Amino acid sequence: MDIVFGVDIQLIIQLLISTVLPLLVALVTKRTTRGAVQAILLAALAAVSSGLTELLTSILAAAAFDVGVWLVAAIGSFVVAVATHYGLWRPTGTTTKALAVGDKTLS
Repeated sequence: MDIVFGVDIQLIIQLLISTVLPLLVALVTKRTTRGAVQAILLAALAAVSSGLTELLTSILAAAAFDVGVWLVAAIGSFVVAVATHYGLWRPTGTTTKALAVGDKTLS
């Protein structure tokens, strides 16, 4: 019986992207943007980044694009992004600062 521990670099990249997605959403939205709109934008970005990661994986492996892997990765990416937002970025005030970037009403 063999035990193997293998992690694809694409999964690590996807995890890193997921941790910064809440900041990206904060940078492209305003303080007055409804939370539902921000959540939809975050979900869309998670789906796009997961799709691009799966596309890269399929190209590098010369294999078919796996829609199931893409959808599961998108859900996982969204969950990681939300958890990172509430567990790291929001308590440290980073999200608030990102929302304030370009806000001329605060000056």
